[in-house]
Amino acid sequence: MKTLKQTPIGQTVRVVKLHGEGAVKRRIMDMGITKGVEVYVRKVAPLGDPIEVNVRGYELSIRKADADMVEVE
Repeated sequence: MKTLKQTPIGQTVRVVKLHGEGAVKRRIMDMGITKGVEVYVRKVAPLGDPIEVNVRGYELSIRKADADMVEVE
């Protein structure tokens, strides 16, 4: 299982599954990260948190803990 957190900078991946429970999963989905959507990893902050990605035409910063809940291929 590969997660969004493990994706290298400059790579585009497709979301396979969202892990997590209740409000956390809902928040990730509200940000536009849903099953089947393509996510481009733009850059990572100097200390590794947060990760900046492009989703559905806009830029989004996501915490490493949240990115670890997004399974990608």
